[in-house]
Amino acid sequence: RARHRKFALIRSFMIVVSDTSPMTNLAAINQLNLLYLLYGEIIIPVAVYNELTQTTQTTINQTVPGSREVQTLSWIKTQPVQEKQQVRKILTSKANIDIGEAEAIILAIELNADLIIIDERRGRMLASSYNLKVTGLLGVLLQAKNQQAIAAVKPLMDRLIQQAEFRISNELYQKILELAGE
Repeated sequence: RARHRKFALIRSFMIVVSDTSPMTNLAAINQLNLLYLLYGEIIIPVAVYNELTQTTQTTINQTVPGSREVQTLSWIKTQPVQEKQQVRKILTSKANIDIGEAEAIILAIELNADLIIIDERRGRMLASSYNLKVTGLLGVLLQAKNQQAIAAVKPLMDRLIQQAEFRISNELYQKILELAGE
């Protein structure tokens, strides 16, 4: 019970914006609720919502992991970007950033977000250049372990690699285990 109170205190003061891949990867291993436990509300731009809710054209239509959740969970809020010109500026730059990342970065700036969750290296670098506090999926897992929302990081990283085809170098894998004390 005390742990839940601790999470409530953390959640009530943070504005957190997420890109697509952290959400799809967590949903793929049934751990999307970690975002709720850590941050309460997650805000996504319209482009991220669209990326999450589109179906892929394969032999059978498959929904993107997290698609149902983003449409039904009350703690995931979709908010349009106001400065669409800034999004276009990022998209036409040589940064090779996709629309979801660009909108997430601009929305985080507009909301004066406490944190942006983004995995792609180019997106993280660009977000950092705007002085945004950035973490990725692995940072979320480390925070979840530090706050005792999960017992261990390793089984979740292994599931991400096996089930969600999450790519991580051996060096980073070992570094995360070291940081997690595992």
